[in-house]
Amino acid sequence: MNVIFFSQRDGRARQFDLRSPPVIAGMAVLVVALLGATFAAGSLFGSRVLGSGSAQFAGWSEELAFQRAEVESARRLLQQKVDALALRVGQMNAHVIRLDALGKRLTEMAKLDKGEFDFDSAPPVGGFEHGGEGLSAAAPVLTDMLDRLAVQLEDRERQLGALENVILTRELRHQILPQGRPVLTGFISSPFGMRVDPFSGRTAFHAGVDFAGPPGSTVVSVATGVVSFAGEKMGYGNMVEVNHGNGYVTRYAHNARNLVKAGDTVQKGDPLSTIGSTGRSTGPHLHFEVLRDGRQVDPMSFINRNAAPPLMAGR
Repeated sequence: MNVIFFSQRDGRARQFDLRSPPVIAGMAVLVVALLGATFAAGSLFGSRVLGSGSAQFAGWSEELAFQRAEVESARRLLQQKVDALALRVGQMNAHVIRLDALGKRLTEMAKLDKGEFDFDSAPPVGGFEHGGEGLSAAAPVLTDMLDRLAVQLEDRERQLGALENVILTRELRHQILPQGRPVLTGFISSPFGMRVDPFSGRTAFHAGVDFAGPPGSTVVSVATGVVSFAGEKMGYGNMVEVNHGNGYVTRYAHNARNLVKAGDTVQKGDPLSTIGSTGRSTGPHLHFEVLRDGRQVDPMSFINRNAAPPLMAGR
């Protein structure tokens, strides 16, 4: 196969035989040169692409490491909060234990039925305890513990509320029930019942107990109540009458001076008057009466409940 070339300058024709060895060698060299150039260009482009990919991969790795550090920091912070919550649960549980001890002591002091107010029995618990420092508390476990503590606190609150009502009722009954002596100094000069009347000399019924004492000495209330009368009354002279509720009324008569007025609230031991000799009286003394449902009863049954004189409360 021949290739003919024509020269534009001189117009002469040149002929090349493509099958000749020099032509074949030159074409081979040209092909090799083209392949080499193509390989070199591909290698350069590939190295640039690979370098860019490596940089991007390094950026991704750095971002992933940062996010892992953030997650770990958040986990530690959350665990600290859970541990703090677990500590609070422990404090609440200690508070429940103190409430149980208080309820038990009050139940024993009030001599109440332990079956009704049971502070000895804690809610049933169990399970194997692992040795060592133990595991950190988890949020669901703490939630269950808080629920159980809330139930315990609600039960203890109900029991202590009922116990308080029982004790207050018993204390109120104790406060409003007349008991003890109405004078700080003095002695019984005339008992309750039939006696010879000092004015007429005839047998007559004495509706109270007389306490002889120094003039001006203090007369005190034997129970909590409200002053229903304070003034002069025929035969009684200056008198103070206190209504204690539940049908109980006490009277303090022949006073030199009344220290309270109608409507005043008095506590056990509060001063009511001073000993005198007003009204139908032969000398300084206190005439003391106890009425139950409108009828005079023997004050000695209430005086003997407490032999010591009641202490004066500050007013």
